[in-house]
Amino acid sequence: MDKNIKIAVIGLGYVGLPLARLFATKYSVIGFDINQSRVESLKSGTDTTLEVDDETLQKVLINQPNGETGLYCTTSLNDIANCTYFIITVPTPVDRNNRPDLTPLYKSSETVGKVLKKGDIVIYESTVYPGVTEEQCVPVLEKVSGLKFNEDFFAGYSPERINPGDKEHTVEKILKVTSGSTPEIGLKVDALYKSVITAGTYLAPTIKVAEAAKVIENSQRDINIAFVNELAKIFNLMNIDTHEVLTAAATKWNFLPFKPGLVGGHCIGVDPYYLAQRAQEFGYHPEIILAGRRLNDSMGEYVASQVVKLMIKKGISVNGANLLMLGITFKENCPDVRNTKIVDVIRSLKEYGIAVTLYDPLANIEEVKKEYKLETINSVPKEKFDAIVLGVAHNEFLNLDFSALQKENSLLYDVKGVLGTIADNRL
Repeated sequence: MDKNIKIAVIGLGYVGLPLARLFATKYSVIGFDINQSRVESLKSGTDTTLEVDDETLQKVLINQPNGETGLYCTTSLNDIANCTYFIITVPTPVDRNNRPDLTPLYKSSETVGKVLKKGDIVIYESTVYPGVTEEQCVPVLEKVSGLKFNEDFFAGYSPERINPGDKEHTVEKILKVTSGSTPEIGLKVDALYKSVITAGTYLAPTIKVAEAAKVIENSQRDINIAFVNELAKIFNLMNIDTHEVLTAAATKWNFLPFKPGLVGGHCIGVDPYYLAQRAQEFGYHPEIILAGRRLNDSMGEYVASQVVKLMIKKGISVNGANLLMLGITFKENCPDVRNTKIVDVIRSLKEYGIAVTLYDPLANIEEVKKEYKLETINSVPKEKFDAIVLGVAHNEFLNLDFSALQKENSLLYDVKGVLGTIADNRL
């Protein structure tokens, strides 16, 4: 261990905690978060996001910030004052008008600025549009610290590539893009990550290149998913099974195997808006990026309309019907409910007069209530329903006895296309 390297990770969520845990296997790491309950949970050895299992977390936890290898979690600013690297991993959401909300970045930059010292390096991992690190965050660091950028302190950018819920592609197994505010700092940042990332690193020539690379990764996926979502709408009208079409097309070696679905979460459903906003500031209106976003944002209402049409065809009275929605998280086998598009489906179904029961064994009930004002249950309901919608393909749902949950004349709709022939229809 290099005793001169002391790392502070700011933000202990889906991105920050796995990274802090990994660095703590070789360095002295202080994990800082403003959420007291989150820090207390981590100190007890439990990660409620399920990204780091309890045994792995407990192996690196230490009881005090003593400069030794390990992870100490805290809400105290004093505990990170002696760190030499500050890695900021806070969320970068959009507001209700889909405009980038940089508030978490500003606030975390202010926090770091209060303890910033000469020679320190601040690395941002949050997904942003090109220019945010040097043009938005660095001025905050300078103002609060009174230090001069690239003379007294330095910056880096290494975009996060965490895939929540994925136990195969963990942080150390995903190649990491790195960058620095000077060529020398770029090499330092790259060496830091290279020391723990077994998949290797790629040193980008500038911070802006690294920022741009990250934001187009998810914009590309968003556009590709929008394409197959449009195909699903077209083939539905033609009474052709979209999944069978995609399976047939995938026999060509260079076909990209994207599937239709609801595009939510903290990255794919958000990042294109960051790139679009920046493009518009330069006087360019991005047509393909925003068209993809519009189509994907329309899918919640589309799914609801398809469910209602199928209910009518089966002679099920829509107004007053009771429906079971399976899943509220933005993806399978993950408790993350940020920017989930299941809420769009629920909202549209309620507009038809349908009573929706929401069941998700992984979602935090209080978080769902706070974020979306929706009531959730964590155990299988006892009653039978007029319709069931599989919105999220949690493993727990795949083994459900659907017949025990369905009325004699009822509908089973499979958004994820994983139930096979037992479903009446799928997206």
